[in-house]
Amino acid sequence: MTAELDVAVNLLWLAPGRVGGSEQYLVRQLTGLPSDSGIAPRLMCQRAFLSAHPDLAERYPTKAWSFDRDWRGMRILAEHTWLPARTLTADVVHHGGGTVPLAAPRPIVLTIHDVQYLAHPEYFSVGRRAYLRWMVPRSVRRAAVVAVPSDFVRRSVIDAFHVAADRVVIVPHGVPDAAPVDAATMDAVRRRFGVATRPYLVYPAITHPHKGHAVLIDMMTMLDGDFALVLMGGAGASEAEVRAAIGDRGLSGRVIRTGRLPDAERDALIAGAAALVFPSEYEGFGAPLVEAMTFDTPVVSSAQLAVREVVGDAAVLVSADAAAFGEAWAAAVGIALDRRDELVAAGRVRCRRYSLDASGRALAAAYRQAADG
Repeated sequence: MTAELDVAVNLLWLAPGRVGGSEQYLVRQLTGLPSDSGIAPRLMCQRAFLSAHPDLAERYPTKAWSFDRDWRGMRILAEHTWLPARTLTADVVHHGGGTVPLAAPRPIVLTIHDVQYLAHPEYFSVGRRAYLRWMVPRSVRRAAVVAVPSDFVRRSVIDAFHVAADRVVIVPHGVPDAAPVDAATMDAVRRRFGVATRPYLVYPAITHPHKGHAVLIDMMTMLDGDFALVLMGGAGASEAEVRAAIGDRGLSGRVIRTGRLPDAERDALIAGAAALVFPSEYEGFGAPLVEAMTFDTPVVSSAQLAVREVVGDAAVLVSADAAAFGEAWAAAVGIALDRRDELVAAGRVRCRRYSLDASGRALAAAYRQAADG
């Protein structure tokens, strides 16, 4: 019998609840890793990760860093000191946060979620941009395998860092099958947020500049007054601007802010929405698009490359030259409502590509490739 592959997974960079889609991406991959894959992961993480993800903590061996304060500088220090000493014997070390510590043992699998700092440097602080420009190219060179969520990111990485194409592999997002939302939960959540008897659109995204919340607020001034917009997600760098725009347009009664929600409440709001709107300017994948499809919720999205790759013909897309205008989004919502049955059927087919099993098996193959490399 072939010995199990010992894979140390660096999750120290993962501050639960603060890193958005990249947290969900890695957690779902590890959840989908098949029990018959011959892979034996051990998780190197903060103690907060164990509390946030008890199912993974129960399934896999873990080693938690004892420092409790969530401070980026200390996490980076731990990756460069605490982590290497505890991963020396691993067959493969997986760094899921986009960079590889300077002293990291090899062979390495490196996950790069996107290269937004190259495409939109204006959205990054000077210090953060300088750190990424220095660290990411070195990390890519040291990795045996670079794992990415989409072909869009794969081509971006190959072009930006001149890395051999066979070293960059796609490990797609894995989205769980939608659990039925019971009527009581649906009713309670809709009542709580004031949308029990009115149609609403939903957008699950932190308020970062590239997420495009402003155009949705503009859109709301052009939709029927019965419609509400539910914005789910935490406060990001554009939070003040988003709040100001809602007030300036007199939309406080129609634009509902929920903050971060438990999965059950978030799912209920997506399942009950007339459509999910997704105006993000840049994504490496766009998991909420697939999540909406699993709940039979039509999707209206910006037509950026990664999104087109993910949704295919199962969404109404707003072209790049129109995506900055609320009129275009209002018109696209109208099209989605008219084509609801068609979009729901296409979405059911499309989301089958992105199962937890498919994601987990792709991750296992990346580990094997690194070990064999």
